[in-house]
This record gives sequence, C-alpha cells and structure tokens, in this order.
Amino acid sequence: MQIQIDGYDVYYSTKGSSKKYVIILQGWGTKVEIYNVIAETLCDKYTVVSVDLPGFGESTEPREPWGVDEYKDFVREFMRRLGIDSAVLIGHSFGGRIIIKLAAQKDRGFDIEKIVLIDSAGIVHPKSLGTKLKIYRYKLLKKLADLKITRYFYGSLTEEWKKRQGSEDYRNASPIMRACLVKAVNEDLKDLLPKIDRETLLIWGDKDTATPLSDGKTMEKMIPGAGLAVIPGTGHYSFLENPDMFCKIMKSFL
Repeated sequence: MQIQIDGYDVYYSTKGSSKKYVIILQGWGTKVEIYNVIAETLCDKYTVVSVDLPGFGESTEPREPWGVDEYKDFVREFMRRLGIDSAVLIGHSFGGRIIIKLAAQKDRGFDIEKIVLIDSAGIVHPKSLGTKLKIYRYKLLKKLADLKITRYFYGSLTEEWKKRQGSEDYRNASPIMRACLVKAVNEDLKDLLPKIDRETLLIWGDKDTATPLSDGKTMEKMIPGAGLAVIPGTGHYSFLENPDMFCKIMKSFL
C-alpha cells in the first residue's frame, strides 16, 4: 500500500484486521518484507503495520538530511494519517531510536501501549584512542584525496578509496542518506531512557556486533521496569536467525 505524506511517497503493508494495532519501525536500510515473521506472528490478534521510512525500501528519499527528530515527526504524521490513536510499537535497530524519542515525548498525538526494542540502537560509546586516531587519519587522507592535483593524477584511485571507507550501511547509502546516518549515529539517547514510562521488552542477540548486548543491558537498567530477553547464538537480526524463540518471547509479552 502507498500513501503520500508531505510530498513523499510512503510504502507500507498491513496484516490482520483487529482494532488493536502494532507498528513496526525498521532497521537502517531494510525493507518491510524482512519483518514478515513478526507480522505473521501477531496478525491474529493485532493489525500489524510495517512502514518503509523515507529513504528506505520503496519510499521516497528525504529532500534534505534528516535526523532522528525528523523521522520521529514523520511517524507521528503517519499515525495521524492512518487514524491510529493507540498502538504497540516495535522497533529494530534504527527503529528503536525513533521509538525512544517518541516514548520520551508527552505530546506525541497517540498512546503507546507497550514497547518492544529489538537489537536497538541509541547508545553512543566513548571513542577509544585507536578509534580517534583512525578518524583523524581518515580526515587527513580525505583532504589529500580532494586536492586538485591528487584528483588530476590519481582520480580513479582516490574515488575507489572513498568507496571502501565507512560501514557497509554508509557505503551503500546515497549522499543524502549518508548524511542522515551520520546525524543518527552521533546522537546519544541515553538521557531519554529514564523518561520511558511504558512496559518495555528488550530482545537481543548475544552475538550482535552492530549494537552489542551491553547496550541492551544498559537500556534494561535505565528504562524503568524494562525486561531483557537474550536469544543465544544470534546477531543483529535475532528475529530472523532464531524466529521460533523470538516469536515465543513476543507472544508471551503481548
């Protein structure tokens, strides 16, 4: 299904016909289809809505770089346009960032019944000396690569070098979405966690290297009344790597 919001074509899918809603907010660069296992698990008791955020999947890319606040405001408008005034919110990775922002805001325009954060992002770790040195080295080399004389003699080599820098998400993104990603990953949301006043389930893979299990443990301590469920042997996509255990945990919570 498709809807236009503020000039953006937004793709979303629904499963189920209940008057009770679940909204799934996706991880960075994913498509709604990978969350089908969650939707199919819950659609007997809920109408499950999965949305391609602007710049993801089939939805239009933002016209300028968005931070988490802009994505949060987009979700508020999406809910309003669909006429949903109460829902369970489920967020994977980047989607968790948006939910943390929404849950900490009192005048969001709809009620949050419960929250599920799956391998959620939102915690920024202090940079080690080694990381700081790598960043300094990258910035220095980038300045050299951008010099006219360097581009003249080594243009193709410098472009190839640039393509290999950064995370896979960064390399695969367009210039606008790269800027969005940088804004998101540099915003630490720890101070918002104590403001979350809804029952919250954290589901984590113990092998997650993108958002490590230590982040889940930090969230469990800082979100009042939160509970952490760890799925052994899984990484950042715990719901895909062990769907049976994941679905049992979800059904028990909801």
